[in-house]
Amino acid sequence: MVKLQTNKKMNTTSTVKLYNLDFDQVKTYLFATLFVAGNIILPQLCHLIPNGGHIFLPIYFFTLIASYKYGMKVGLMTAVLSPIVNSLLFGMPAAAVLPSILIKSVFLAVSAAWIAEKTQKVSLWTILLVVLAYQIFGSMVEWLITGSFMAGFADFRIGIPGMLIQWIGGYLFVKYIK
Repeated sequence: MVKLQTNKKMNTTSTVKLYNLDFDQVKTYLFATLFVAGNIILPQLCHLIPNGGHIFLPIYFFTLIASYKYGMKVGLMTAVLSPIVNSLLFGMPAAAVLPSILIKSVFLAVSAAWIAEKTQKVSLWTILLVVLAYQIFGSMVEWLITGSFMAGFADFRIGIPGMLIQWIGGYLFVKYIK
C-alpha cells in the first residue's frame, strides 16, 4: 500500500492509497469480481444508445480503475474476464473483434498498473498518459489485425467521448474510491 499526497498546488491535501494486491489475498478476487461486474453493467447501459459502445468505450472503464488503484493482478483479471464474459453472455463484443479488445484491455491493465507503480501518484496527467498509451498501442495492433487504418483508429474518430470519460472519470474514481 502506498499513501500519496496530492493537490499540494491547490493547498488542499488528500490521501490516496494505491494497492498492489496478490493472488493469495481474498481482496484480489473480490475487487476483480466487482470491477468485472462494473464492466458488464456499464456496457449494457451504454448499448441502450445507438453506437454507445463505440462512442463511450465502456468495457475499459473499470479495467483502468482496477489496474491503477489495485495493481496488475486485479487489473489483468478484470481486463481478460470482462470482454470474455460480456461476449459469452451478450454477444458483445462480437467474437471477430474480441482479440483486439482483449489486447487493448490487457495493455490498459499493464500500463495503468505500471504507471501507478512508477509515479506513485494519481493525477490527471498520469491517467491521460494511460488512456493515450493503451489507445495508441491498441489502435496500431488493431490496424495490423484488420489491415485497415480506419478500423484500427476508429476509437480516435468516434470514441473521443469515451476516452474523455476514462480520463476524467478514471481520475476521480481512483482518487476518491475508498
